[in-house]
Amino acid sequence: MIYNLTIILVMLLSTLGPAAVIGAVGYAAVQGVARNPSASPKILLAMILAFLFAEAIAVLALLMVYSLFK
Repeated sequence: MIYNLTIILVMLLSTLGPAAVIGAVGYAAVQGVARNPSASPKILLAMILAFLFAEAIAVLALLMVYSLFK
């Protein structure tokens, strides 16, 4: 029982951080495009890179959780 709750808690924490980063980056990108529409290609590129790095961190965290609690 405690083992399952530990796994759930660690998986929640390892995915909550990147999800918050994606939300914050998306919010900032929408605000940036609203302020300066002509800069949208640069904002889009930066947003996609931030999403990729956040998702890479999430995948690595989930792989570490899987290998720890295997």
